[in-house]
Amino acid sequence: MAIAGARNLATLLAACLSLSTLAGCSGAPPRTAESNKDDSPVFFHVDPATVGVLQGYVRFSGRNPARKPIDMTSDPACVEAHKGQPYDESIMVSPDGSLANVFIYIKAGLEDKSFEVPSTPVLFDQKGCWFSPRVLGIRTGQVLRIANSDPVTHNVHPMAQVNREWNHSQGPDDAPLDRKFLRPEVMIPVKCNIHSWMHAYIGVVSHPYFAVTAVDGKFELRNVPPGDYVVEAWHEKLGTHEEKVTVPVAGQANVSFTFKGEHP
Repeated sequence: MAIAGARNLATLLAACLSLSTLAGCSGAPPRTAESNKDDSPVFFHVDPATVGVLQGYVRFSGRNPARKPIDMTSDPACVEAHKGQPYDESIMVSPDGSLANVFIYIKAGLEDKSFEVPSTPVLFDQKGCWFSPRVLGIRTGQVLRIANSDPVTHNVHPMAQVNREWNHSQGPDDAPLDRKFLRPEVMIPVKCNIHSWMHAYIGVVSHPYFAVTAVDGKFELRNVPPGDYVVEAWHEKLGTHEEKVTVPVAGQANVSFTFKGEHP
């Protein structure tokens, strides 16, 4: 009897070992549909049949401010790299009143949507002892790739308030820097601690609906889901303006901004 009992116990142990993935022998809780659920984030995808276009124009009203010359003589290499008299670019107004370097973005109306982060980096260069572009937009979590095309050392110092502030020197032969901003922040000022005239501004948003006006003052946001939004226009010297706008189903919405006054 003792031998038979030992054989039965051995058989039972072998069965448990062969079924170790089952909860009855392993002691592990059984896997359920809930435990098998994919925890990946759910991203919003636009419906091409319903999306619309949001476009507009930004102008400056008032006497166009005189552009101020920038003195780069403290670094002869910058004088040589720039090849010409540099002027302050904080307010860029065309003869027809169009205003450049205005950051446009949807400020409210997309809170219930999550968007996939682009895999392509946003390029940010130092060329002619300027940051280029002066104003740019980027998505949260997207790579900002920073290059130095100048023959001199620069310093990249984003003075973030919501994101982490950092400060990094970059020589003429250094490899590009890759950085990310993980939280929305409009705007992050950037300076060069070596060349005081170098400034830029980065708008970090969690969605793809933003733009920067060119010299013609125009902007266009495509593939916008139909709905009601608050759109903000930001300028480094002239402040901000907001407008409410409704993007119709498969239609077009227009919104314009006017920045008034004369910057001293």
